[in-house]
Amino acid sequence: MRRVALRVVSVLVLSSCAAPSRTAHPPVASSSAGFDAPDSGAIELVRSLSDEVGPRLAGSPGDALAVAWAQRTMTSLGLANVHTEAARVTHWERGVERGAITSPVAQTVALTALGGSVPTAPEGLEAELVEAPSLEALDAMSDERVRGRIVYLHAVMRRAVDGAGYGEAVSARTRGAIAAARKGAVAVLVRSIGTDSSRAPHTGQMRYDDAVTRIPAAALSTADGDMVHRTLARNTGPVRFRLTLGCRALPEADSANVVGEVPGTDRAQEVVLLGAHLDSWDLGTGALDDGAGVSIVLSTARALLTSRPRRTVRVVLFANEENGLGGGRAYAQAHADELARHVAALEADAGDGHVLRVRWAGDPAHHGLFDTLASRLAPFGIARDDEPAHGGADVSPLGERGVPRVDLVQEMARYFDHHHTANDTPAVVDARELDRAVAAWTVAVRTLADADTDLGRAPPPTH
Repeated sequence: MRRVALRVVSVLVLSSCAAPSRTAHPPVASSSAGFDAPDSGAIELVRSLSDEVGPRLAGSPGDALAVAWAQRTMTSLGLANVHTEAARVTHWERGVERGAITSPVAQTVALTALGGSVPTAPEGLEAELVEAPSLEALDAMSDERVRGRIVYLHAVMRRAVDGAGYGEAVSARTRGAIAAARKGAVAVLVRSIGTDSSRAPHTGQMRYDDAVTRIPAAALSTADGDMVHRTLARNTGPVRFRLTLGCRALPEADSANVVGEVPGTDRAQEVVLLGAHLDSWDLGTGALDDGAGVSIVLSTARALLTSRPRRTVRVVLFANEENGLGGGRAYAQAHADELARHVAALEADAGDGHVLRVRWAGDPAHHGLFDTLASRLAPFGIARDDEPAHGGADVSPLGERGVPRVDLVQEMARYFDHHHTANDTPAVVDARELDRAVAAWTVAVRTLADADTDLGRAPPPTH
């Protein structure tokens, strides 16, 4: 059965990727969400980046190794015009990190500093814990209840097939320190924004407000967060916690976006941009986030080299998505004069899952190309979604300048078990799922790059 399915999908990919007729559209087949895709070799790219470079936080030695890896890999795959483009990036380092309940019963916990956090004093700090289930609940608490205490935000992320639970929960991580400090807290802890039940804490970027005191911020593993929650519920007296963080911010550093192209033919001045981010957090090796995305866009470009598209397909591996977005802003600025010729931007930053839905943001009067795109993806079990595309973080500055975005919404039910943890390694990447994603991306990009029409210019984002 697998052999038959593989043959059918191979035909679909090859026929969709062939230079299309100017008028004919391939037939729409019935849903085939469980299709087997051809071996794209994408998993080997994930392993190469993870094993040969490892963690690559912006500004770190691994960041520079990743830039060299990307140049070398793009060149070996046969991409043209491979080069770097300078980007200034945030530079933050993680140091010692320890945490424990000190009373009523001593309990050491697994925690990690949130990206950008200020440190504690070298000797750490100790204070009573106060819990809130959400930012809204924290805002409703009296300042007296919070002042001088450590706030614990017990915001539990729900598992969703498309990862939608992340958007619902992540504000506890990004804005928790601001909300807690406004009420006089001395530190903030959050239950890791993840769907696992392990003792591997999830890091991620947090924010400060210059009008509010900066307080240390850390994430507890989900298992330890649940233990803290139970301890607070069980005890009527004070629960005290000791926190030590040695993280520090350093001056901005030099890094680079890495760019390579599949040159177009008769419409080579027009660009379809494929983006992914090259950096990663420092706890794991960034295999899912965003080694899988890097692999998807590189594997798609490799497939397109077999028959050059009409438009140029440009792969951009962005610097500093995780902790500052320096690469996305640098690209938009460096290419400001040619953004009118960018007919679409797509970003892969959702792990290894197969594609569930396709959506777009462009000129409604140019919906014909999206209609064609949706019909060509339907044989892969990919549903049309008429909600506006968001675009990824790195291409968001392009959307603000009118570049149309296309979202290939991936399955993410497992993704947030490992996201931003020490477990984000090639061991958790599903090679078959990754191949299915590459097959869909190849069809989508070929359709956009070879069409007679375009998506117009996008309206300003509403989010």
